[in-house]
Amino acid sequence: MDSDIKIRILREAEYIANSGDTLRSTAEKMGISKSTVHKDMAKRLQYIDRELYDKVRKVTENNKSLRHIRGGEATRDKYLRMRMKVEE
Repeated sequence: MDSDIKIRILREAEYIANSGDTLRSTAEKMGISKSTVHKDMAKRLQYIDRELYDKVRKVTENNKSLRHIRGGEATRDKYLRMRMKVEE
């Protein structure tokens, strides 16, 4: 594996482990695709740093368990914004 790729993977993993951000927000922050971040964290990281992989795995599992709540909040916010526009 290319050293540039390893550096990118470790940078992504450290960011996720420290911030608790989702894969999507990490991808946006790093300027790469969500698919790349997902593949880096799910497939490649375990061969580079197993301990960091375990930390990232815990964060991603937690984010996955909260996914339905975030979706509901986004929907609620959408309809609140729509109501505000109609009332103006």
